[in-house]
Amino acid sequence: MSIALICGVDEAGRGPLAGAVYAAAVILHPKKPIVGLADSKKLAEKKRDALAVEIKQHALAWAIASSSVEEIDEINILQASLLAMKRAIESLQLTFNTALHSHTIHVQVDGNRCPDVNVSCEAIIKGDSKVQAISAASILAKTARDANLYELDRLYPMYGFAQHKGYPTAAHLALLKQYGVSPVHRRSYGPVRELL
Repeated sequence: MSIALICGVDEAGRGPLAGAVYAAAVILHPKKPIVGLADSKKLAEKKRDALAVEIKQHALAWAIASSSVEEIDEINILQASLLAMKRAIESLQLTFNTALHSHTIHVQVDGNRCPDVNVSCEAIIKGDSKVQAISAASILAKTARDANLYELDRLYPMYGFAQHKGYPTAAHLALLKQYGVSPVHRRSYGPVRELL
């Protein structure tokens, strides 16, 4: 009888007006506990970055995936988030199944909706503060998204992406009005749509 391992899944970046939405899937190593795991939103950036390194070193398996700005605009942010989660789970399964074929995985997702995947899956409201593997996934998704926003900040320095990470802050909205809509802004979002 194979033991089911918990695969935690979470996304980052549903609220921002710019950039892709990211998701991560993580199976923690039962014998290598990681101290300090928590909902990524409750951790300082330096702490998140340090934990992300530890998770990648010690987890049994992990994967990060995303859905593009174009996909978000085409299928809406909820569906794009679920698609990013599905991609992360399937990517993790590829590495996982070759290494740990004697185990099955049970997916636990933060929120109230499960992505369409071929493994058992349950949605857990506030899962990122209840389930360690989901906390770990939230940290990987958030740090990957932040890294992407630093990259976008280099490409489009006038918007201040490094500061607000694409969220609709007063500063971001003012810069958006001043410089217009960039190729990395989500056109289906109200504040962006109004400027088009």
